[in-house]
Amino acid sequence: MRKRGPCAGEGSLGDTLFPILMALVIGVLAGVGAIGFRYLIEVGQTVLWLPGATFTQQVAATSLPWKFLIPVLAGGLAGPIITYVAPELRGPGVPEVMRALALRAGRIRHRVTLLKTVITAGLLSAGASVGREGPIVQIGASIGSSITQFLRLDHRYRRLAVACGAAAGIAATFQAPMAGTLFAVEILLFDLEVASLSNIVIAAITGTVTSKVLAGDFHVFFIEGFRLVHPAELVIYFLLGIAAGLVSLAMIRLVSIIPVCLRSLRIPPAFQPVVGGVAAGVAAMLLPQVTGVGYDTVHASLTGGIALRAAIVLLVAKMLVTSCCLGSGMSGGIFAPSLFSGAMLGTAAGSIAMMIWPQNVHAPCNYALVGMGALVSGTTLAPITAIMTIFEFTYTYQVILPLMAACIPAVLVVKIFHGHSIYETKLLSEGVCISRGHAANRLRDMIVREFMTRDFQSVPVDMPVTEVARMMRKSSYPHFVVVDDNGVLKGMLTLRDMIGIMGSGGESTDDGHVDMEIREMTARDVMTAEPVTVREKDNLEQAFHLFARHHISSMPVVDDFAPMKVKGILKKTDVLNAYDELVLKAGVFYL
Repeated sequence: MRKRGPCAGEGSLGDTLFPILMALVIGVLAGVGAIGFRYLIEVGQTVLWLPGATFTQQVAATSLPWKFLIPVLAGGLAGPIITYVAPELRGPGVPEVMRALALRAGRIRHRVTLLKTVITAGLLSAGASVGREGPIVQIGASIGSSITQFLRLDHRYRRLAVACGAAAGIAATFQAPMAGTLFAVEILLFDLEVASLSNIVIAAITGTVTSKVLAGDFHVFFIEGFRLVHPAELVIYFLLGIAAGLVSLAMIRLVSIIPVCLRSLRIPPAFQPVVGGVAAGVAAMLLPQVTGVGYDTVHASLTGGIALRAAIVLLVAKMLVTSCCLGSGMSGGIFAPSLFSGAMLGTAAGSIAMMIWPQNVHAPCNYALVGMGALVSGTTLAPITAIMTIFEFTYTYQVILPLMAACIPAVLVVKIFHGHSIYETKLLSEGVCISRGHAANRLRDMIVREFMTRDFQSVPVDMPVTEVARMMRKSSYPHFVVVDDNGVLKGMLTLRDMIGIMGSGGESTDDGHVDMEIREMTARDVMTAEPVTVREKDNLEQAFHLFARHHISSMPVVDDFAPMKVKGILKKTDVLNAYDELVLKAGVFYL
């Protein structure tokens, strides 16, 4: 089947309708996946724990040994699968989608859809302190990626399909289409074009409708009577935002430091999730409220059922247990733990505000709601997504201004003192830098193989330099590849390396000693040994970094599987020309 490209026959009815149809299909499938994922979690909780009105009550009713053993056993079972079968399952899921969009043109392995669903549902059912939204993003994204791979669509369609799947998954989870759309735009796609936005909106709406059809209307969170009592109350919300930024920094740091500690203890990756299981097991015995997603405890805070001291204890406990679970490599998200921690932080702030200024503070539950948005903003660096998500929980405009007053300072604190979201931090720890830029993401789609020249000249490593000089005078190439008898790369010879030799050319002078010395030299003596190389499958962003770092004008392109076999030459001028033509002069670029 021929690969379909978004620019072929641009403007035709087919090219307009096809992305819409694709968004509709992905929206339905992602919506089904999101509801199926939630159903699996509920079934697992029913099987593993004793009956109860909420998951917290189920855990509390279970005998003490099982409270500890269930999460530990779940971590032990999940660890080998995550390590050996699908490493993409490790952690929140959103960073893997970001990695796929930035480095693999949206390509996600087919197995991720099923394994992410089953493994994460099992861990959440067992009480792991992780979220379900990040995994749903990865599930929806993998559905979109798989569809485009089966249909052999162009990579730009694949990136759009991944974003549509992620948006539909979030929208179906909360029945909040605006939140799903903004999540995809603000967190996953940094260079979105208007042409793509409509398709993402369609997928998010379709996912929401599918969720309503399968599960009926539901409110994940509900709060009545939110109101701003006094304009000066915005100062308290601003201070809450600063506190949320500091807590976000602590969460990011904790989640980042746990893997380092586990590596220093030399715990094999396959057994690391057991550590998260131990943390969840201890929490189940001491504070069952922090196990699982924790939304029933968030409900309690939104109805005024959490006291000041309990809120502080639950905030600290949730941060520690979630950090252990995610840092140990368990599959699960950070979105729900951020909502939980934000609710506890807001409850504490609201309780303190009522003690100090009771006549102008409505209720701590208002601060719990705003705290949820502020902490999500701080951990994800996506304030618009956080504001619209909380707004769609309440559908009251009065919450917008307090949310703005809290979410923006939370983001600023994290940006000033750290600079990266929790998702970007995970990728950076693995050596992957996700640039928030239009041009950078296009360069990642441009492969070295497509821009290198296969027409180059090589010389044997033992060739006398006088022969090399004569070849270079007659050649149109400014550089030679130096190889051994087996064609293995040994170095590079450029005009700069040969200037002195070409000046004398091995001819007789008054000082014959210099000429004799030159005649005894070979290419090995004047070449640049161990030259900087780039692989055929690398992208032009990586090539740009190499050119800038090493101040070179060209470099050998080596085989992807035989790293010392030269396949061509990549010249800096060719890369700059490609950048100029395909990025600076590209005009409108449709995903």
